[in-house]
Amino acid sequence: MPEGDTIHYAANRIRPVLAGNVPDAIETPHPRFGRDRWPERLAGRAVEAVDAHGKHLFIRFEGGLVIHSHLRMTGKWRVRDADWETPRNTWLILRHADKLVAQINGPVLELMTSGRTRFDRRLAMLGPDILAPELDEKSFLRRLREDDPTRTIGDALLDQRIIAGIGNLWKAEGCFEAQIDPWRPTGEVSDAEALAIVRVTRPRMQQSARDGMQERFKVVYGLRGENCPRCGELSKIRARGQGDDNRTTYWCPRCQR
Repeated sequence: MPEGDTIHYAANRIRPVLAGNVPDAIETPHPRFGRDRWPERLAGRAVEAVDAHGKHLFIRFEGGLVIHSHLRMTGKWRVRDADWETPRNTWLILRHADKLVAQINGPVLELMTSGRTRFDRRLAMLGPDILAPELDEKSFLRRLREDDPTRTIGDALLDQRIIAGIGNLWKAEGCFEAQIDPWRPTGEVSDAEALAIVRVTRPRMQQSARDGMQERFKVVYGLRGENCPRCGELSKIRARGQGDDNRTTYWCPRCQR
């Protein structure tokens, strides 16, 4: 699943194309949008902002209309030259000048009205965005402590209601860098330890959001059975499913306590 840095990177690429401009054309090739009349409803409206919160991306138009996207496991955003041949599973195309913005195979794509209850409620459910200009650490800790204290810290970090933007890769890397066992119950993780995970993860995600090069930050993720990057031959990286979604967690049983 694309994580928060991937979504912020997409927003950073889309923004120069659309923000402040009226799209030349809006196309919804997927048949599910046929009766929704997005091109007619958005015609002549300028894009006021393109922003992200956690794993959610928002394209905000004049008049309070907002395109909301969540890519889940399969979706992608692409910014290409206008003559790019879009794939058959493209759901949305926004054209301006010599560029196009396409959303491909994204299972959550909807046109909403900002300021309405459903929209506000959806945003309010999300925890603080780890990539916000200023991270609300107090809100993160409050939400973490309001959660089940027997829940493992690795699983809690994936809960977008506690902190938005961290996915399975960054959960593993953050816990490894902070030397915290992802299997420890949150009730046994101090505030300082919880913040240490977030604080080592945030600058790496910020860099990835700027340049889109997430792969270079993989230190422990995917190293099942290999020597620990920190302990060397003294320990092997373990991996097993964690949480209700059984997402694979990678950790060193020797140096993560």
